[in-house]
Amino acid sequence: MKIENPFESGHIRNYILFYASVIVIMILFFLATTLFHDVKKVEKKKFDINSSKVMLTKKTKQKEEPRFKLMQKAY
Repeated sequence: MKIENPFESGHIRNYILFYASVIVIMILFFLATTLFHDVKKVEKKKFDINSSKVMLTKKTKQKEEPRFKLMQKAY
């Protein structure tokens, strides 16, 4: 079995052309998504302090049961 020289057989050129075509396709997809995508104005979200206080008071009024019970003795 004879090993071929990749520089003489053209394999390297094929790999480089394949890699370049993948990069070109990625760039074209990126340009298509950025050019044809209209960004609408996004409203800024505000944190309402009054509603969070109501949530905290509701949570503190409820008695929370422990998730685990401790054993009487340590083994």
